[in-house]
Amino acid sequence: MPKKTTVRDYIRTIVDFPHEGIMFRDVTTLFADARGFRMAIDQMLHPYAGEQIDKVVGLEARGFILGGAIAHQLSVGFVPIRKKGKLPGTTISQDYKLEYGEAIVEIHDDAIRPGEKILVVDDLLATGGTAAAGIKLIERLGGEIVSCAFVIDLPDLGGRKVLENLGMDVHALCAFEGD
Repeated sequence: MPKKTTVRDYIRTIVDFPHEGIMFRDVTTLFADARGFRMAIDQMLHPYAGEQIDKVVGLEARGFILGGAIAHQLSVGFVPIRKKGKLPGTTISQDYKLEYGEAIVEIHDDAIRPGEKILVVDDLLATGGTAAAGIKLIERLGGEIVSCAFVIDLPDLGGRKVLENLGMDVHALCAFEGD
């Protein structure tokens, strides 16, 4: 078995999941390996050394795993953005387009105070729809987004451009082109 030296080496590709023609990039193999997981968290933190960050926001669901670990390392709070109906308190919501339909994400209305510096985290940047909806929620609460950090970018799907057009700084540890 070849030695794993990059985060990308820990990511498994599952062909034809969830349906034919999709190359699913599975980060659970990265999370399951202590060395790979630490490498990913350390590399996701690196661009923000010396930056003021008050909270990390994780996008459902794998963004919770990454965001919790990053918030711990930064000694800041963690805030989840969840699918509609999953948060118990008073929320605000944002709808967004999916490939076939729409979805809604929510955040507690008291999770972020105006002026707080926010790092948005998720595992994968594809079309940018979920991240853009999360950004809108954070901005509605007055949060100032420092950056958006991902493990994987799928550049052919255009998500980075969507977020950059919203004025976001975007970092990804690796990219899978063409699929």
